[in-house]
Amino acid sequence: MSRTTRTVLPPRVFALADDLSGAAEVAAALGLRGRILLGPATAPPRDGESVVLDLDTRQLPPADAASAVRAALAYADGGVVLKKIDSLLRGNLAAEAVAYATGARGVVIAPALPVAGRTVREGVVNLHGTALHTTDAWRAEPGAAPVSVGAALGGVPTWVVPLATVRAPEPALHDRLRAVVAEGYHPVCDAETDADLDAIAEAALRLGPGIRLMGTGGLAAALGRRLAQVAGAGAGAGLPGWGGDRSTEAERHHPTGTDTPGSARADDVSSAPGGTPPRPLLVVVGTAEPTAVAQIAQLVAAGARHVPLPAHTLTDRSTRPTLDIRTGVGRVPHGVTVVSIDGSHAVGPGAARGLAVGLAHAVAEAAHESDLVLTGGETARRVLDALGIRELLPLDQIHHGAVRSRTPDGRRVVTRPGSYGDTDSLLRIARALRPGLAPHPGLAPPSGQPVDPPVQPAPLGEPT
Repeated sequence: MSRTTRTVLPPRVFALADDLSGAAEVAAALGLRGRILLGPATAPPRDGESVVLDLDTRQLPPADAASAVRAALAYADGGVVLKKIDSLLRGNLAAEAVAYATGARGVVIAPALPVAGRTVREGVVNLHGTALHTTDAWRAEPGAAPVSVGAALGGVPTWVVPLATVRAPEPALHDRLRAVVAEGYHPVCDAETDADLDAIAEAALRLGPGIRLMGTGGLAAALGRRLAQVAGAGAGAGLPGWGGDRSTEAERHHPTGTDTPGSARADDVSSAPGGTPPRPLLVVVGTAEPTAVAQIAQLVAAGARHVPLPAHTLTDRSTRPTLDIRTGVGRVPHGVTVVSIDGSHAVGPGAARGLAVGLAHAVAEAAHESDLVLTGGETARRVLDALGIRELLPLDQIHHGAVRSRTPDGRRVVTRPGSYGDTDSLLRIARALRPGLAPHPGLAPPSGQPVDPPVQPAPLGEPT
């Protein structure tokens, strides 16, 4: 009689994000087999699986954003629940936080993202050591940056848990979180390192079901590391209070319909159907970040074709262009085209969604035949909406925040928050998807391309 090995799977994770690049960042950080959904949830995740839902609420009215959060929470179903928030506290944070906290025993909040230089001290977000509200990080936003995390959360009653408590020997942090929750407050945890976030995730999970988490991709990564420990420790190592169904070893190693994230692979090249050469690679830059200009310039120097689209033609349906990259594939090495919005003329922050929609429609025809690199959550979602793509399977991260996923039809899509990445970010992503694309310092653009430097992208105000 054969023996069946049974293992405790980590709890299911249901995560919510307000834009697509944030959803992908969370999915990759968690490291579980799972899915990214671009639309309403239809079922809760299974044990050991993550489902990350892009609510697409960043640009919605606050009341609509709150309604979307409440509707999504119907599918939380007893597992670990995480709300991904913008590390610079943008979006409908106050309205969504109130909806998210409703019905929870408590919400443990940790907005730090150390890998991007975003820390929290005394309840205040700092950007590379400078208080967020004294920087220009909100330059594309209609209002001023909040002076603290508590101020950003509006009507949610919060209590700051200082760094000394976060770093104190256990069970100090766990006990403090439990006490704050018992008093009717939601703890806002200071953190400056990944080790701080690890401690917060561990202490929050020990509080048991009914506690929800709220934070950035940094907290998601800490949660993923803790759940990986559970999966690796074997039977009997489940998280206290969370339970968890048991599955056979075969079920663990052969999950249905999902891919497991792993390290970036330089040879993961998507071929077009029928064994033809790799698909064209279309890079769509929808971000106001100053580094975008240098990022585009490095791609152009490596042989990519750059197509800046005037902003006014994207918001006016009668003049909206249609991009056709097929004529350029033959003469542009590796078939790489980068599209951005010509920011020669100022664009108001309120025009962000209209510009993203126009950009998506402009590139839609070319995007149907291409692998995609999409920067900025609003741009990424609008392009995939135009293509009718409703689900992504996360594969890996090329660098922090640059998440490679697979579409149901086998194409590769890389999403990245607009504010992430050094000046070589787009080149690194393109080389991971097309290993033959190598940097050539001083290389002149291909014949027929303009020699002018890339124009400043228009300020969409959407980086995550």
